[in-house]
Amino acid sequence: MKSLIVPAEEEKLNEIMDFVMETIEGHEPDDETSMQLELAIEEIFVNIVSYAYSPKTGDVEICAEMTEDPPELVITFADSGVPFNPLEKEEADTSPEALEEREGGLGIYMIRQLMDEVAYIHEDGKNILRIRKRLT
Repeated sequence: MKSLIVPAEEEKLNEIMDFVMETIEGHEPDDETSMQLELAIEEIFVNIVSYAYSPKTGDVEICAEMTEDPPELVITFADSGVPFNPLEKEEADTSPEALEEREGGLGIYMIRQLMDEVAYIHEDGKNILRIRKRLT
């Protein structure tokens, strides 16, 4: 398993994406799967930057690992910010009426739809969010 520690700053998103792409080298997913991974990674990291440490800042550890059979990417995000389990949020109302009125708040819903698994624990003072995606 490879890991990367970066400050919780939006400018670090490209570094995280590069790190993940290095991890999956040799297992290049199709365009749809790549887009899904990028959206999930961006949503998770931007939420950590925006809410975990606000108004202060801190670090985020990203661990990435490939499994071979089946080929899956597992990414873990860990921060020491305010404890928050995104999986405890109510399911988003995705009716057309609700979507028209809504400003944001669909990130967790989207991640759950795009990834094969999303899990959260709070351990040793850290928020730990793990996503898993089969690469096709």
